Parts: sequence; C-alpha cells; structure tokens
Amino acid sequence: MGEAWIIDGTRSPRGKGKSNGSLHHIHPQELLAQTLNALADRTGIDKNDVDDVIIGNGNPAGDHGACIGRMAVLAAGWPVEAPGVTLNRFCGSGQQAVTFGAMGIQAGHQQLVVGGGIESMSRWPVDNAPPDFTSGNEALREMFPLVPQGISADLIATIEGFSREDVDAFGVESQNRAAKAMAEGAFDRSVVPIRNPDGSIALAVDEYPRPGSTVEALGNLKAAFGEMGTHVFDGYDVSFDDMCKQVYPQVDKVEHVHHAGNSSGVVDGASAVLLASPEYATAHGLTPRARIVMSAVAGAEPVIMLTAPGPASAKCLARAGMTVDDIDLWEINEAFAAIPMKAIRDLNIDPDKVNVNGGAIALGHPIGATGGILIQTALDELERRNLSTALITMCTGGGMGTATIIERI
Repeated sequence: MGEAWIIDGTRSPRGKGKSNGSLHHIHPQELLAQTLNALADRTGIDKNDVDDVIIGNGNPAGDHGACIGRMAVLAAGWPVEAPGVTLNRFCGSGQQAVTFGAMGIQAGHQQLVVGGGIESMSRWPVDNAPPDFTSGNEALREMFPLVPQGISADLIATIEGFSREDVDAFGVESQNRAAKAMAEGAFDRSVVPIRNPDGSIALAVDEYPRPGSTVEALGNLKAAFGEMGTHVFDGYDVSFDDMCKQVYPQVDKVEHVHHAGNSSGVVDGASAVLLASPEYATAHGLTPRARIVMSAVAGAEPVIMLTAPGPASAKCLARAGMTVDDIDLWEINEAFAAIPMKAIRDLNIDPDKVNVNGGAIALGHPIGATGGILIQTALDELERRNLSTALITMCTGGGMGTATIIERI
C-alpha cells in the first residue's frame, strides 16, 4: 500500500452560528469556495490535476444541498474538470472525507485529492421539533429508541458518574486553553480570512470563544436538556429519559448536566486538506508536512450514541501497531464535555496531551467541517512543539466514532 501525504490545509474562522454571526450572510458554497481557493493559492497546485474534492456535510439539505462539494468547486472558479462529492457521517463527515481521500491515494487510484467539510449552522432550517435520527421510521425506533445527542451525553455522564461540577470544570479548561492558543497565534497557519463580496474582511479569527468563563458562572446556567428529556413529544409514547432507561435499566434517573457552557458551540465554518501521493508530490515540488498513518471507524450502541471515540481510537492504534503512549497529542472532539472525559478515562490518556488548544466547547463545532479543522489543529501544534504523532477522534450521530493517526514528515 502506498502512502498519503498531507501537503497543507486551510480553514475558515468559526463564526457564531446565528443570524448575527459574521459568516451568516455568506452562502456555504461560497464559504467553502474561499477556503478551497486559499488552499490552492498557498500550495500552487494545478487545479486540473485534482482527482477529487471530497467534502463532508452533516445536514445536506437546503443551502447545503445539491452536492455542495461539486457546487463549491464550481463557485470557486476551478476548472470544470475538477470533480466534487459530498458525504455524510454526521459529525465525523469532514474527517471521513480526508480518510476517503487518503484511501484513494494509498490504493493508487488517485494522486491529488482535497478532503474537508462545510457547515453553516446559522443557515440550518429552523425546526422546533427534537431531532429524529430515525427520520420517522417507527420500525427502526422500535429496535433502537434513538434520542437527541444532548440526552445521550447526559446519559453518558450519568453512567460514568461525571457531576455537573466535573463537566463545568472541563468546559472552563477548554475556554482557558483556547484563549491562550489564540493569544499565541496557534491557529494562524491554518486560518484564512473570509471576505465579503466587496472584498472586505468578514471574519479573520474565531469569534465564538468566551474567555474568562468560570465554574461559578457556568454553575448558574440551566441544564439544556432537562425539559427535553422529561417531556413526551408528539409521536412518542414515552419521554426521551424513559427511552434511555428502557435500554439502560440500571439508570434510575438521567442526570442532566450539559448546557451551552460545556457543550460544543453552534458555528459556521469550512475546512480543506490537500493530500497527495509521494510520487505526485515529488514530481511537482510539493513539500509534505505529514503522512496519514492509519484511520478507523467504529460503531457503538446507538442510544447512548457518543461512546465510540474510544473503540475507534483503540482499533486505529491496533491496526497501526501503536499504543496510547506512542501518541504525542490527541484531538478528541468536544461535542459535549462527557465525550472526551470518557475517552480519556477508557484509554488512560494523559489529559495534558488532549485538546491542548481547547476544543469545540470554546471554539465551536461546524459539524461537517470539524474533522478537517481538527486534523489541521493537531498538525500545526505538532510542528509548534516539535512533536511527531497525533490521533484525532470524533463521536458521531447514530453511535459511531472516527479516528485518524497522523505523523509529521
């Protein structure tokens, strides 16, 4: 099997995912197009040589519909011969896009691929109904009474014994680390400014972080999913909490501990990672920054839903012939505080190696784009610290986890 090299990556700043966010007025095709063009300009590639642009998106409808991967390539003004495709593995979509690109190169089917993602969460359709992963399939709901992810996160915290104070402290640490990283310019290499149609800058830095958060302040916030968990919605026979207890009878009561201060932020953002075969890179003067060592995806019980980063990481390490101790830095997506906390506990990871520049609690989680962002964050930090290897892992809807190991060249 051949190697897949990471040549470089770009990402947009993460804008607040609301109508008053700095990126809301920019169509997601255009947001991704600017990110793609920044990557092409930085690396000097011949866009005619790009075998595919693989884009992850977690909600491929509305403004994100009609194969946004291909539409963004056209919006960017790339040659019409440059193809694009869109995939959805929920929150792991962007990471999976990079993985599929690496697989194509390693298999010898492709030479030059862009993998990344896009999500303008401020443009998601407004729907006050709770998310339904079964899409109305009552037969599937009978098999797996799937609940919204926030309920799953609270179920994890309940089973693992993570208190409200525990998850709040994790959220504050994410904010502190992100503030320090931004002050030190840790994200400067990957972040590219996004411009308005008139050429002025719409956003140049992540705008979601809330520096100065304290455990005391977070303690005053109401748990976000308590009412949702106990309410019986139309079309359901029992509450989401009771659905959890049907599958996990050892749980007397779901303790609702997550809220906006210890959960991932709703944001807009895009990412793009350029991958090449060693042969193509050498022939065209492209300097690699890292190689994709191994990737893995794992499934887990879908009601608790968010527990698969541990199994995915363990599978990835085993296939690479590596152990936890071989990894210098970890990026474990902070969908909710309980998710990285559980992965750290399950794999016995040194917390000082995990999310050293903060995570999605502080910086936001633009669903389809986050995987590409985290790969860039890990690589940038490996270079800053002169370290070698990183493992990036994410939980996803439906009870899955993605994992990727990268190694600096």
